[in-house]
Amino acid sequence: MVFHVRNMSRADFEFAVHITNLMGWGLAEQDFEFMMELEPEGCFVLLEDSDPVGIATAVSYGKLGWFGNLIVSENERNRGAGTLLVKHALKYLTEKNVQTVGLYAYMERIPFYKRLGFECDSEFIVLKGKGFSSPVRANVRKAQQQLEEIITFDQSCFGASRRKMLEPILTDRDNICFASTEDGHMSGFAAAKVYRGLAELGPLACKRGKAKTATDLLKATFNALEGLETSVFVPKKEKAIVSMLMKSGFHEEFRVEKMFHGPSIPEDCVYMAESLERG
Repeated sequence: MVFHVRNMSRADFEFAVHITNLMGWGLAEQDFEFMMELEPEGCFVLLEDSDPVGIATAVSYGKLGWFGNLIVSENERNRGAGTLLVKHALKYLTEKNVQTVGLYAYMERIPFYKRLGFECDSEFIVLKGKGFSSPVRANVRKAQQQLEEIITFDQSCFGASRRKMLEPILTDRDNICFASTEDGHMSGFAAAKVYRGLAELGPLACKRGKAKTATDLLKATFNALEGLETSVFVPKKEKAIVSMLMKSGFHEEFRVEKMFHGPSIPEDCVYMAESLERG
């Protein structure tokens, strides 16, 4: 029996949904379709001879790339299958001139990624709760028409342009985006994806030292998501945000570690992840 990797096709979506559902990730075919639209050659299927036994995805944002959705069938684990997928994705991203690759690792998988050259950066908490109503300052407003300004602001925080991901999110009428302005300039923004009766809040970015701006952006977004089950991915160090969410009925689901392969990306913003698989 020999492992090898090939690019994912739409015919593989059913398998991808099946194997991720075994882990309770709640992904649908539309999730993999979106990933393939973002990075057509960055979605991979692991085969044992001709049988699919694993998947992984990767997306490039210029010099920075992101790795996610790594999963291998239980019977094939501890045989080098996961390592093969990670190395294949790293090679792909390197050939795209990516210098740094990030990922969010489940805590028990940190030693695995360390063996492959990733280094720990910061801990994130995955929280779930429901959108709620609360008062918001007047300088926070809906921002779907500020696409270019948001993309530029996000790049200053994330370290690379995520236009190809942000544009479809921000132009989808089902989704939500708010921005905060101070002295005529953007000081932060927050977006939320709404699908299948659920919501995923992120990304959020605002200038360092502006925790009040971050909580106002969250409150405005939660107002628009009132009653909807919502997931958020928050750095553990952002204590004011975590506290506000906990007091508003959110609960911790699990924790992940942000890790980098290559030079770390300097962070000078309050930042919440768009998703675990795309950064």
